[in-house]
Amino acid sequence: MNRLQFETSPYLRQHAHNPVDWYAWKPEAFERARREDKPILVSIGYSTCHWCHVMERESFEDKDIADYMNFHFVCIKVDREERPDVDQIYMEACQVFSGSGGWPLNCFLTPDGRPYYAGTYFPPEAAYNRPSWMQVLQQMQTVYRTRREVVEDQANRLSEMIRKTDKTFVSAIPPAASLENAFPKEMLDAVFQQFRRQFDASEGGFGSAPKFPGSMSLQFLLEYHYYTGEQAALDHVLLSIDKMAMGGIYDQLGGGFARYATDRAWLIPHFEKMLYDNALLVSLLSDAYRATGKALYLETIQETLGFIEREMTCPDGGFYSALDADSEGVEGKFYVWSKAEVDAILGTDAPLFCAYYDVTEGGNWEHQNILWRRTSLETFAESKNLDVPETARLFQLCREKLLVARSFRIRPGLDDKILLDWNALMVSAYAGAFAATGEAKYGHIARQQLDFLLQAFRQGEGPALYHTYKEGKAQYDAFLDDYAFLIAAMLDVYAVVFDPALITTARQYAQYVQDNFWDAESGLFFFTSEKQTDILYRKKELYDNAQPSGNATMALNLLRLSILTGEFALAQTAAQMLLQMKDAVGKYPSAFARWASAMGTLTYPQGEIALIGPDARTAAATLNRTYLPHAIVMAAAQGDDAWPLLAGKSAGAALDIFVCKNYACQMPVKTVEEALEVYRGK
Repeated sequence: MNRLQFETSPYLRQHAHNPVDWYAWKPEAFERARREDKPILVSIGYSTCHWCHVMERESFEDKDIADYMNFHFVCIKVDREERPDVDQIYMEACQVFSGSGGWPLNCFLTPDGRPYYAGTYFPPEAAYNRPSWMQVLQQMQTVYRTRREVVEDQANRLSEMIRKTDKTFVSAIPPAASLENAFPKEMLDAVFQQFRRQFDASEGGFGSAPKFPGSMSLQFLLEYHYYTGEQAALDHVLLSIDKMAMGGIYDQLGGGFARYATDRAWLIPHFEKMLYDNALLVSLLSDAYRATGKALYLETIQETLGFIEREMTCPDGGFYSALDADSEGVEGKFYVWSKAEVDAILGTDAPLFCAYYDVTEGGNWEHQNILWRRTSLETFAESKNLDVPETARLFQLCREKLLVARSFRIRPGLDDKILLDWNALMVSAYAGAFAATGEAKYGHIARQQLDFLLQAFRQGEGPALYHTYKEGKAQYDAFLDDYAFLIAAMLDVYAVVFDPALITTARQYAQYVQDNFWDAESGLFFFTSEKQTDILYRKKELYDNAQPSGNATMALNLLRLSILTGEFALAQTAAQMLLQMKDAVGKYPSAFARWASAMGTLTYPQGEIALIGPDARTAAATLNRTYLPHAIVMAAAQGDDAWPLLAGKSAGAALDIFVCKNYACQMPVKTVEEALEVYRGK
């Protein structure tokens, strides 16, 4: 057993039995490297990474290879989900060396942490135009010992390149640049046209295989349709969601989405299920349901959150991180079916079920069957002259039987660490689902889990938080994404429960972020706090990748808080951030989709709705069922001078609803329907 036995990360613990003398990313590893003047090998991966497991079996469990690693290097294992800051730096080094990246990420460092070589997977024997892992180790050890000046020069040049990458997409603007007409409608139209060129008009989504959900891009398109009435934007959102919800990327039995599809038609998933993907997709589905009322979206929300509650929720609080793609060492084995299995379980109902879910003797993937739906239930039932509700009930019973049978299989591995940023995204998803469906359980879970996060991740008595939590232990200083997503979650929960204490807490955390993460030189936020000192550089994460950028999310947070609190300076800061990213969004919108959404709130400014009276919260719940992107809604039994939108508004015996813009309010109306007419007529 090595030192990883004392870590909480399931990924690190998977390596605790390796003969490699692994350290975690802790000071003792660097102290030893400096003391013994040894190069450092950092190997970065995560629990659901297929090739990480392959390289472990082939190389890290080999005693001869491990002995060589232990003698010549100080070896550090990193869970990229625990330390995304470490991963960011060394992934950039890998991309410089090879032009691409991936995991496992293996990087060789000087004792002070500067990289001098990086790569991804290396086989045990030279193959695939790659050297063997032992050859790489020998070369890196030899060059460090015999050509130290080359190592130092390489490390210095590479470090400088990494340092400069933060400025790649940031436009230089004067500190007091005018914001008037900075985000014209033509700019947002051009962004839409950029997205449109990437539409897969046949199968939905963007581009060809592999297909990722693209939640934030679809969210922007849904908002753009609301602002402009552009039908093509809405049509593509609905096509994409329909195809995903009916595809193999969606678990047709248990609910929940896999990380991506390996084919264009969404049939063949990479079977791992990530918490953040499902959070972002539930949020998108909730908005799409509010915009359309489509039953498929309601069902998919309910089934996905059912999966989260059944398989991804810790009884003590919080949501787990991920489910592996593999079980029994075989990708997808837990999820696929032979026709014989389905026939045996469903009996006389099997032929109809198999016809709808594409189950055949030969299979639709590697001689097995991934359940998916080629067409809607209504179209299928009509083609068979079947009653739609009756067919729906039959298929529901069939799915339940198969789900029970599946529960006896050996399950995929569960990464049960609890990450603050991913959990905050899921809290927002539950709040959005409550707003869209009115299902009280979702609101209760959102508030309960938010309270858990604020308690479990807290560092002492101050506002500082940790990033990861497991088995009662929290560790690693929280990153920008943690705080940004948590602030967003607090505002999202406020928008459905209307407890003003949540706004107060969100404002306090926003101030903490401004005090500890702000870079005055660039006018953007660092990914790490100024208090964190165990990495080579403080980087800025600007891309909206698999999850949103913390910077883009903070821009949206500051805009929301500005309206809620009346602090115009917050909106000014956000607008300056957006102005710096304007050119990048225009050129590469799919990489900056949440930034694009934030810019949309300035192109088409948010409206405000205040509900005052004894039934204000009930009426607000009704209002929330309507899709009003980025609207600010406040509800209270009586006026409250602490909040500009509620100030000076007295409560009578009946409900008053004020529709406002920049706090300039129309005469109050009495019903939600009237308020919506006024709001849409602005």
